[in-house]
Amino acid sequence: MEIRQYDQSDEVAWVRCRVLSFLDTAYFDHVLQKKETYGNPAIELVAVEEGQLIGLLDIEYETKEGSVCSRGAGLGGMIWHIAVHPDFRSSGVGRQLLQEAERRARAENLSRLEAWTRDDLWVQAWYEKNGFIKVDSYLHVYLENGEAEASLTSDIPFLKPIHAFAHYVGADRERVKSKFNRVHECVCYEKKL
Repeated sequence: MEIRQYDQSDEVAWVRCRVLSFLDTAYFDHVLQKKETYGNPAIELVAVEEGQLIGLLDIEYETKEGSVCSRGAGLGGMIWHIAVHPDFRSSGVGRQLLQEAERRARAENLSRLEAWTRDDLWVQAWYEKNGFIKVDSYLHVYLENGEAEASLTSDIPFLKPIHAFAHYVGADRERVKSKFNRVHECVCYEKKL
């Protein structure tokens, strides 16, 4: 397996790998049709085996403290995407991508990495196994099947909310979890470099 810099010619394979990797996670419906680009410098890596893109990792990083990451002190890097094709999971691909990204992050004088994920326990366990510490969380709330119409209003006549996605950052999480069918804890992990 080769870990290398992402190239624009990888975009279709990158998108496919990300979609397949997310299908059995709490992010199953967070589909991208093209690879994101970043306003700040980024470490963009892919893992390739026998010509197939099998993993990816994107970290946008700060040149000015607080410009990308949401917390912590010192220059940080935000892991926006990390994914391993389902056929290659549990073979060390994610760990190798992370190790190369950390090497490059240190070379850019970053002092920490930040990553946000949802409540997939196996994903959280991977972060913890790789030295990340849970430092924050809030709720991702999907309002579907009449929940949006019952909970939200619009000041525009004849505009009815049907589906909505919301962040809940308050303290009464149990109430929110009991009121809506699809609620995920969004967890922040941090790793010092």
